[in-house]
Amino acid sequence: MTNQARGLHAQLLESLGPAITAGEYPPGSVLRTDELAQRFDVSRTVVREAVRVLESMHLVESRRRVGVTVRPTEEWNVYDPQVIRWRLAGADRPRQLRSLTVLRSAVEPVAAGLAARFATPEQCAALTKEALWMVATSRGRQLDAYLVHDIAFHRVVLRASGNEMFARLGDVVAEVLSGRTRHQVMFEDPDPAAVTLHVQVAEAVREGDAPRAERLTREIAVGALQELDVLAP
Repeated sequence: MTNQARGLHAQLLESLGPAITAGEYPPGSVLRTDELAQRFDVSRTVVREAVRVLESMHLVESRRRVGVTVRPTEEWNVYDPQVIRWRLAGADRPRQLRSLTVLRSAVEPVAAGLAARFATPEQCAALTKEALWMVATSRGRQLDAYLVHDIAFHRVVLRASGNEMFARLGDVVAEVLSGRTRHQVMFEDPDPAAVTLHVQVAEAVREGDAPRAERLTREIAVGALQELDVLAP
């Protein structure tokens, strides 16, 4: 595929994906290749490439003599980072944020407890470094800089758990945190109490205190849910 075709493919994907996840094409809708090619002024090859990506996300399925059919919502790969990004860009954002934050509250405390048992010295050092950078960027409306270190912190926790299933959720957490910042579901500066909790989690992991690491991380999750009550009710 040429660079131009790749660009058209990406543009089409960024039009179709959000439209499907926002319900503009409800489950059962049939998208025909020729009609899409004409509507978006692209070749059928570009349409087919975009459809292949949507199929990999389980958003659609291709049927001979029928066309491309939008699949039921419950069949979508809701853990796919791009699907998360598209859904957070839609009108259903508050419910999506809450659903994803509840997922984090179920997983991350357990991961932090495991990290306190299994984290390597390098991972402990990385966790402390990211927590301190979070402190440094938590004032003066530096949300973009803060986000970089917030994502890195939570990725380290999930990896340090030693559980490969938890580690793979790093991209999901990154999309949740990015979505909150991108769509301004954040205060102008992060909650100081939440920032302090991240520093304390790093300390608990470094000291091998699994119950404390788990409890503190659960407090972070509870705080995030309470923020949503205010910012995205």
